[in-house]
Amino acid sequence: MRHTVPGKEKAVAFTFDDGPNAVYTPQIMEIFGKAGGKATFFMIGSKIEENEETARAVHAQGHEIGNHTYSHPRLTEQTLEEAREELSRTDERIREVTGLPVRTFRPPYFACDDRILRLASEFGYVSIGACNPDTRDWEQPGVDYILERTRPTVGPGAIFLFHDGNGDRSQTVEAVRILVEELSAEGYRFVTVSELLAMAD
Repeated sequence: MRHTVPGKEKAVAFTFDDGPNAVYTPQIMEIFGKAGGKATFFMIGSKIEENEETARAVHAQGHEIGNHTYSHPRLTEQTLEEAREELSRTDERIREVTGLPVRTFRPPYFACDDRILRLASEFGYVSIGACNPDTRDWEQPGVDYILERTRPTVGPGAIFLFHDGNGDRSQTVEAVRILVEELSAEGYRFVTVSELLAMAD
């Protein structure tokens, strides 16, 4: 799994799991719209069905949509066929929204083994981790906590993990707003995961 992408350019990828969400996903899109940047949203297939308009808006604004399974299970506890179905159903949902092949995948809970990585590569996916998994933003630990756990991981090629779905994500939105302002001031560009991979040394 890729947690960072080595490169010299001051570019980072913000990623958001568990959406789309009709409330928080648009707030995040607004932050990146103002900053002139793009993000990557690892979407759950069942959530795309619930919030298809939001998913379409994400794509229309030029952000990337990656596969985060259909129902957010621990794939390592599933049979290969069950895991394949999880990826396949979501792949179809994303293609319906974007009209494009899906390039990236993040396993829920980072629960992954060789079997799941092989399955992901069968779909043509690059499996994506993150350099700041300790933010625990999904537990709403406070804006300062999220920032303190992310700032030390900043550097060219960093992939940041946040959440836009499953609960109150207002702390995440505020932390991301602050980080984007700080990194903009430092001259960083905000790109999709696929764009970051294309810049790799």
